[in-house]
Amino acid sequence: MTTVLTPASPLTAADRCDRCGAQAYLRVVLMSGGELLFCAHHGRKFEPELKKIAAEIQDETERLTATSASASDDER
Repeated sequence: MTTVLTPASPLTAADRCDRCGAQAYLRVVLMSGGELLFCAHHGRKFEPELKKIAAEIQDETERLTATSASASDDER
């Protein structure tokens, strides 16, 4: 997915997917104004259409596989 990294605020657990209500990991800023939020699943599903209408896409899906530096060896 094409992403543009801007100084946008990070997505939090309070940000929810506009499609299903799961935690959002993608923010799509539309060329027409406004924004859409998507979980990783729906972000991948709608990727081709989103690329056509997006001014920028903030993709934080790497957080799904990131391991905390404080995680124990068993958690890694």
